[in-house]
Amino acid sequence: MSDPLARLTPVVRLAPAKLNLTLAVLGRRPDGFHDLHSVMVPLAVADRLSFAPTAGDSDRLHVSGPTSGPGMGPDADNLVLRALAALRERLGGRAKATRDGDLRPFLPALAVRLEKRIPVAAGLGGGSSDAAATIDGALEAWGVELDPEGRGAVALALGSDVPFFLAGGPAVVIGRGEGVASLPAPTGEAAGILLVTPSLAVPTAAVYAAFAAGARPGTGSSRLTSHHLADELRSGLSTRALAERAGILASANDLAAATAQVVPEIVFIRRALMRLLARPVGQSGSGPTLWVLYPSEPAAAVAAERVREVIAAGALHVPGDRAPSVIATRIGAATPAPSDEGANP
Repeated sequence: MSDPLARLTPVVRLAPAKLNLTLAVLGRRPDGFHDLHSVMVPLAVADRLSFAPTAGDSDRLHVSGPTSGPGMGPDADNLVLRALAALRERLGGRAKATRDGDLRPFLPALAVRLEKRIPVAAGLGGGSSDAAATIDGALEAWGVELDPEGRGAVALALGSDVPFFLAGGPAVVIGRGEGVASLPAPTGEAAGILLVTPSLAVPTAAVYAAFAAGARPGTGSSRLTSHHLADELRSGLSTRALAERAGILASANDLAAATAQVVPEIVFIRRALMRLLARPVGQSGSGPTLWVLYPSEPAAAVAAERVREVIAAGALHVPGDRAPSVIATRIGAATPAPSDEGANP
């Protein structure tokens, strides 16, 4: 292992958002979690993290960016700092003698800069993705290795969505999140996604409580759709064919009814978007983000501009304590710009 304090440039990672194309809730587990079957894909919109070893005894986190805000600072609940603590516990050891006999931190403190671009608490997995990026980035910054089993154990302990982000691409996620099987991306041009995130608080625990109390679909169609989509992707589903299935996918979220019970306003926003765009509108995870599938990113960008114009004109009211986030992106994780590797943390 080389001396991590001798690094000249920070380690940079992008943490992509995720989208649940399907979400079937199969039942409650003895541990209190729910078994799921979900086809999930990464999106090009991503948070950016940089890691650099630094002097001192504690890790430091600076959060900035258009979606940063209250609760995103360097506190014990932030998933970046929790991921660093979990890695230290897993790896063990705090000091190692160097060649000149001095003691240097084996896992030195890290200065982490997190630029938030993914809406917070939106059903897009931003915090979980940050945690997965931290696992990978911190190991490189420290110059140490951790086997896939160890990475997976740390990831699952941090949150049910975190293991998905270690897969690095589309995947079917089963169980609580511990079962992740990679899937091929749709063939052809990357599908476009319009994301509309109202500034509405939708506590995940409250959504699952509403689901358990009976706010759920009774047909089981989400499970069938989820299995079928996974099989089609394995067989080489094209982006065009995926877009043609938008209506089926938009209704394949077993938590949508529960979210609507917790936050009834989401129903009116969804219906308004359907009228405006004349396309099916789905929900990612437990919400509140609503998504619209397009055959290309430029098509999604045109739709995003239309939504922004209508909101600005007052013709579409989206409740919340601030303006909604409207993002046009695509399926597929983003790659760092060449300049990122030399940026200061």
